[in-house]
Amino acid sequence: MASMKDHNSAGSGRIVISVDAMGGDRGPATVVAGIAHSAQRNPDIHFLLHGPRDELERLVARRKALSERCEICDASGVVQMTDKPSQVMRHGKDTSMWSALESVRAGEAKVAVSCGNTGALMALSMVRLRKLPGVNRPAIAILWPSRNPQGFNVMLDVGADIRADAQDLLQYALMGASYARNALDMPRPRVGLLNVGTEEHKGRTELHEAHALIAAHTEDGKFDFVGFVEGGDIPGARCDVIVTDGFTGNVALKTGEGTASLIGDLLRQAFAFSPLSRLASLLAYTSLRRLKKRIDPRRVNGGVFLGLNGTVVKSHGSADATGVSAAVKLAFELAKSGFGDRLAARVASAAQQAQDATGVERKKEENP
Repeated sequence: MASMKDHNSAGSGRIVISVDAMGGDRGPATVVAGIAHSAQRNPDIHFLLHGPRDELERLVARRKALSERCEICDASGVVQMTDKPSQVMRHGKDTSMWSALESVRAGEAKVAVSCGNTGALMALSMVRLRKLPGVNRPAIAILWPSRNPQGFNVMLDVGADIRADAQDLLQYALMGASYARNALDMPRPRVGLLNVGTEEHKGRTELHEAHALIAAHTEDGKFDFVGFVEGGDIPGARCDVIVTDGFTGNVALKTGEGTASLIGDLLRQAFAFSPLSRLASLLAYTSLRRLKKRIDPRRVNGGVFLGLNGTVVKSHGSADATGVSAAVKLAFELAKSGFGDRLAARVASAAQQAQDATGVERKKEENP
């Protein structure tokens, strides 16, 4: 297959996505099927596919859509879902996950996509790609179905780090707003800070401090701050970006996924209850299909690692071909928009302002 290592700078509109073929629960055949689906839909996507060469060559050869648009990078090792991040960092240099991140680090690809172990992927991403200057803790951002006109809200962090102080939450707000502008085409998104109530006196001390910091950066961050929001606002229309710590965000995400699954099961049971209800399901078939598509998590699959010197999209480990294709589509759209460079500029600006503000305060203390 033709080498594409220089293709990011050669050719118009061509974007390379680096894909870890071995990370998912369903195996490399599903990953290859997913990227083939993306290749059929968009002629500008090209792939660096990482994993055992012999196995991947057989799978790619069956997909005409990948002909001359997929270069295989041989990597014999596989990061298992049970592997500890520390083990992967010490012994993972021969793995497909490590190789996929190295392609982004070397500038051979714009974005990395993996269905693999989330903890290991984040740890390797921080080591190989490094954090952006001024970022203390990276975050994972996801798209949540909502009542807003764009159909989705951005929520972060959903599991990169269970801790977050006021400065971290400010950085999440800046990064989340930048993500909303590029992924949802929103010139000035509305940002809300997740709390146990909307009243200003509620919540922990770091939330009160973050409230003041976020409110002070609305103009340079190009967003509107709506203040504290509650759990019911995550799928609501009050804001477009929900900011929280990784512990709270991950619990909310898993709760939402479980609730959506329960509702689907209850609907199926209800429509199968009697002959009349089965008839009703036939009459409502079109509407039910529309609803299923609207809330189908496969079609919004992909959490984005924010705050790194490179963009990484984490696909759900159990994603099927549709889910993998959705993650690749998100990666392509972010790469096409220049999201990584814009995010880096936004974070650098905020870090410089914070540094300047700290310097002013120190001078006031030294010269009262």
